[in-house]
Amino acid sequence: MKRIQQLTQDIIELTFLIEQNYPELYQYLDEIPDTIPSSEHPSMDAKNLSNYLHSLKELLKHHLETHVE
Repeated sequence: MKRIQQLTQDIIELTFLIEQNYPELYQYLDEIPDTIPSSEHPSMDAKNLSNYLHSLKELLKHHLETHVE
């Protein structure tokens, strides 16, 4: 259970960072494929949360690499 709690906390923190520092990305968070369940009753297990966290990190990484300030 601790792994799920830690992943959830990491997702919250990264989402907050994106919202505060990269508001132009925040609009795309709903479009990340990992947020769209492929089954009627999806389970939120460590694997799904880990995949979503990875997607968020990749979104931010791509943004930072392609948008020079």
